[in-house]
Amino acid sequence: MGERKLNLLMDFYELTMANGYFKDDKHRQIAVFDVFFRSIPDQGGYAIFAGLEQVIDYLSNLSFSDDEIAFLKKKGIFTDGFLKYLKTFAFSCDVYAMTEGTPIFPMEPILIVKGPIIECQLVETMILLTINHQSLIATKAARIVHAAQGRAILEFGARRAHGYDASIFGARAAYIGGVIGSSNTYADYLYGIPALGTMAHSYVQSYETEYDAFKSYALAYPDNTVLLVDTYNTLKEGIPNAIRIQKEVLDPLGCTLRGIRLDSGDLTYLSKAARKMLDDAGLTKTKITVSNSLDEFLIKELLHQGAMIDSFGVGERLVTARSEAVFGGVFKLVAAEEKGAITPKIKISENVQKTTIPGFKQVYRMYDNNCMAIADVITLHDEVIDETKPYRLFDPDFPWKSKVIEDYQARPLLEPIFKAGRLVYQKPDLNTIRDYAKKQMAQLWDEVLRLERPHQYYVDLSKPLWDLKQTLINQYRK
Repeated sequence: MGERKLNLLMDFYELTMANGYFKDDKHRQIAVFDVFFRSIPDQGGYAIFAGLEQVIDYLSNLSFSDDEIAFLKKKGIFTDGFLKYLKTFAFSCDVYAMTEGTPIFPMEPILIVKGPIIECQLVETMILLTINHQSLIATKAARIVHAAQGRAILEFGARRAHGYDASIFGARAAYIGGVIGSSNTYADYLYGIPALGTMAHSYVQSYETEYDAFKSYALAYPDNTVLLVDTYNTLKEGIPNAIRIQKEVLDPLGCTLRGIRLDSGDLTYLSKAARKMLDDAGLTKTKITVSNSLDEFLIKELLHQGAMIDSFGVGERLVTARSEAVFGGVFKLVAAEEKGAITPKIKISENVQKTTIPGFKQVYRMYDNNCMAIADVITLHDEVIDETKPYRLFDPDFPWKSKVIEDYQARPLLEPIFKAGRLVYQKPDLNTIRDYAKKQMAQLWDEVLRLERPHQYYVDLSKPLWDLKQTLINQYRK
């Protein structure tokens, strides 16, 4: 692909606003922007935060070349002063974010940018498109992995993704969400995600007989022979030929048929029949993998029907998040400097969900004494929750609905990533992120993890933040 410069990957209005800020000598004004989302894809109970590493890489290398500035100059609408500013641009904001792999919930800030408003505005698109895409795919993968009840999920969507970036970063996000590997070799090269795959129908068709194709493959990979058995007739030819390969090719080599793959037909019926045929032939250790337009709902039904499946290859419906292919994260101004002080800002809408939560904030996750997540509490940035005292949780929309918790732990979720443009965060490797996500998922109640009609996880506001929001709403209504 070659090296690409993505500095101008931004919505054009970010540049027009930035030029306006500069023209009015407003570009140094300090502002605070929240990244958050309003609803969980697929009406699920949780989402998974992903993409932070790529955001860090983007912000660490953001600059504007002479060619890019010359391109903007040709537009004829930007001032010379603004273009000169871009030529010497250096990112200088503070950034706070949750750890990649954290389960996240609507309306809470998952990343905060604080700094000169002109810089905040210019980075909006890249931050959003990176987090929106990877969080969407990580969430879908986590749902599919959960539906598989401990069986392995393989990400098989490389050729069905919406472009090569979507394939590469989709594989990364799916790995965070819990898949064990990907068909995408480049994702293995870049990130160490195990590249997995065996054969296609074309391999079988290219030989005179199915048996000849199987024999060729078994001799090439005797220690890892997985055969695609549904090219012609699964039960009458494919599986009998696979059993024959074991006896005639692998037995003499001291090897065992690793697995078979089904890619069409009634997967419940075929997997049950295949399991019996393999077991009757003594191949009790041979695994059954299935593919063919799978998603979490179909996997749940297959297992409910007693399908004898050991692992699932999931492609297009994972890597495109086909059932709901938009994450919907937004980037909203929540505070700005006025007369030397950071002043909370609010956007009010008749749509209650679109009324923003003002101010520079922190998010705490509250855990019970069994380390299970109770709720998240959004607070003002400098608030500290005293774990030695009871804490009252209340619904921000219906504050009369409340409960007092004791014997709890409160963990702040937003941590510094950049301070004054300098990276202060140690990026974890991908396996560490994946393990962290698995641990955090285990701290959510099963009711939250349900595929359909899950329990709504509570995201509450602290009393000082709730009071601030109500004050601003009443002020602007007047």
